[in-house]
Amino acid sequence: MSDNVGLSTPRGSGTSGYVQRNLAHLRPRDKTTPYPKDTDNLHHKQREPDKKILEHDRKREVEVKVFELRDKLEEEEVEEEEIESRCDALRQKLLADLAHGISASSSSGQKRSIKSHQVHELAEAKIKESERLRKALKISKDYQEGGHWKRQEERTMTKQTAETGAGVEVAGSGGREAETMSHETRDTMD
Repeated sequence: MSDNVGLSTPRGSGTSGYVQRNLAHLRPRDKTTPYPKDTDNLHHKQREPDKKILEHDRKREVEVKVFELRDKLEEEEVEEEEIESRCDALRQKLLADLAHGISASSSSGQKRSIKSHQVHELAEAKIKESERLRKALKISKDYQEGGHWKRQEERTMTKQTAETGAGVEVAGSGGREAETMSHETRDTMD
C-alpha cells in the first residue's frame, strides 16, 4: 500500500482494500471556450472528396466486374485465351464508359447505394445534391448565408447614424427648436 492512499486497514470496511483509480471521473476542462467567439467567420464548408480515391474506387469497380466475368467463364471451362480476350474486351468497354462519366454499376442498370464508410462518395453525392437543390431554388453561386441579415443591420445602422447626425446639425444651428428636437430623438431611442 502506498503512503496516504486508500484505507489504513481494510478491516471492517467490507472491501479487500485494493485501490484503483476511478475511471468514471471526468477531469475539468481547460478554461478556454469550446467555440470561437467570432461567428462572422464561421461558414459551413462542405467536405471536398478526394478525386484520387474516387478514381481508384471506380477502377476497382471495373476490375471487380472483370473478375466476376473471369470466374464465370472459368466455371464454364472456357479456354484461357478466350477468357483473356473477353475480359480484356469488357475491361476496355468499362474503362471507356468510365471515361465518358458512366460508372460500372450504373451501366448494368443497378442503382448504387453508398455505404456509410464511403466518405468520399458520400461527399461527392452531397455536393451533387446541394448543386441540384441550389439550381431548383434558383440560388446564385455567390450567395452567402446570412447576407440578408447583415445588409438589413447595415441599413438600420446607417439610418441611426443619419438620425443622430440630423439631430446634431439642428442643435448646431442654435435655436429653441434644436433643444426640443434633440430631446425628441433621445426619447425615441430610449
